[in-house]
Amino acid sequence: MKGKFLHGFWQLFRGYWNSEHKWRARGLLAFVIGLNFFDVYLLVCINSWYNEFYNALQGYQADQFWPLVGEFTGLAMLHILIAVYAIYLRQAVQIKWRTWLTNQYLGKWMKKQVYYRLQVLKSDTDNPDQRISEDINQFVTLTLQLLIGFLKQLTTLAAFGVVLWNLSGAFTVPVGSHEFVIYGYMFWFSLIYSAAGTICAHLVGRKLIGLNFDQQRFEADFRFNMMRVRENSESVAFYRGEQPESVGFKERFAKVIENYWQLMRQTKLLNFYVNGYAQLAIIVPLVLAAPRYFAGAMALGGLMQTVSAFGRVQDALSYFVESYDTIAQLAAVIRRLTTFTGHMADVSEIQNGVCRLEKEGDRLGLENLQVQLPDERKLLSACTLQLSQGRYALVTGSSGCGKSTLLRTLAGIWPYGKGKVVLPTGSRTLFLPQRPYLPLGSLRRALYYPLSASGSDEGLQKVLRLVGLEKFIAKLDEVDDWSRILSLGEQQRLAFARVLLVRPDWIFLDEATSALDEPREQEMYELLKRELPQASIVSVGHRSTLFAQHDTELHLAGDGTWQLRPIPSEN
Repeated sequence: MKGKFLHGFWQLFRGYWNSEHKWRARGLLAFVIGLNFFDVYLLVCINSWYNEFYNALQGYQADQFWPLVGEFTGLAMLHILIAVYAIYLRQAVQIKWRTWLTNQYLGKWMKKQVYYRLQVLKSDTDNPDQRISEDINQFVTLTLQLLIGFLKQLTTLAAFGVVLWNLSGAFTVPVGSHEFVIYGYMFWFSLIYSAAGTICAHLVGRKLIGLNFDQQRFEADFRFNMMRVRENSESVAFYRGEQPESVGFKERFAKVIENYWQLMRQTKLLNFYVNGYAQLAIIVPLVLAAPRYFAGAMALGGLMQTVSAFGRVQDALSYFVESYDTIAQLAAVIRRLTTFTGHMADVSEIQNGVCRLEKEGDRLGLENLQVQLPDERKLLSACTLQLSQGRYALVTGSSGCGKSTLLRTLAGIWPYGKGKVVLPTGSRTLFLPQRPYLPLGSLRRALYYPLSASGSDEGLQKVLRLVGLEKFIAKLDEVDDWSRILSLGEQQRLAFARVLLVRPDWIFLDEATSALDEPREQEMYELLKRELPQASIVSVGHRSTLFAQHDTELHLAGDGTWQLRPIPSEN
């Protein structure tokens, strides 16, 4: 477990600090660490001030009171300034690191359709959006907090360890007729006390790592379920599905609460221990230093300085105890991110068995194509055919026979298959799914997707009129959730407007007119043939009216067999 944690941490940590930004990043981090070291120096100065101040009080030296108050004020103001900027610049490092790491994960997630393949191949990769948006932020924040805190406490230990050693003097322990002298006894006691506390903290709090991991997962599942209802609110409303959705909410929320109760109970035990440990550390140095003070070997100022130095040393040595909950959270975050990283690497390395080639000519060719499901059930076997430019092919077959999967294979996003798909050199393709994707933003952006929104308003107005959406001309630059505003039929017509703007050579339609009535469906197909006469169309559909818009039928039986046949013109 420890080895996996350290390996996962190093894999996540090293990237940014060895990137193209490494020198600026390292310089800024070094400056932040330097500020923390200087802050430790100020704390040592304040510790020495305790000696002078309390000795002045004990000696009734009124003339030293106000100068010492002024000295403390200067040290305190400088300490505040350093502490504030140390945190501010640490947050600057955090922003830069998080930006770089987020861009790296987004790049991996979007490359080679990993975001799609994760759903097909790695169904146990839950909530990738949360891992990118929240887990990366937590990893960067907690890592910097622990790293800088550890270095500061290590410096504090070195500085105040020397102070405490010098103040402790010697402690004589009589054993029979012999006496043993322990030099720097308070330092050694602090070391033993903190080591024992660290071991006990681990024994008490080690279950927090798994509980924090589960808590993040359950919270994300609960949030995702609500997002699903919001995205499909109309369907839920039509089905009157409030009751089963409410049951689903309660089931997922119950897991959140159940795990949180376990987290609370474990945290309660750890807090009992940590607070008891901290309170005991307040009285221990007084008890240990009291014999020397009452024997006259130490003045009041020395006593207060010793107590302060013991507290600093004990805090430094107890850093692991105080930070155990934070380390547990970091371990859970690292586990989620490394799992996500591993899954993305796995699916990106899987080679698509279907080769997608471009050759000279004007034909779409399938060469010994085989398409199958993840369970190896064959949907299409040994399919070899050619479709010329300007042809209109209709893919038919019963539900579940593999029609949409064939289009995924032609698009190059379905990894389960063998053979070749050959496209004409330089040809442009566009695939329209049954439910068009409309990105967030303006209607203009939705129309041009996936291209950049660059073009004349006249061209946009023309295509909107052609598809019967002229009522939206005045709303081209309105920013809204257009997938919620437009009906499915309007979204499908907008997708046809997108085809007219992109002007592809090959158009693949996966039931892209399912929400349109038959006259409107006929109008859309005739529009494509009129405006893009050189384009080829490959459609998937169930309606018999589609036969009139195509000249070739590719029928899939669902058991791997297929048949290519012409459609009589009278149909």
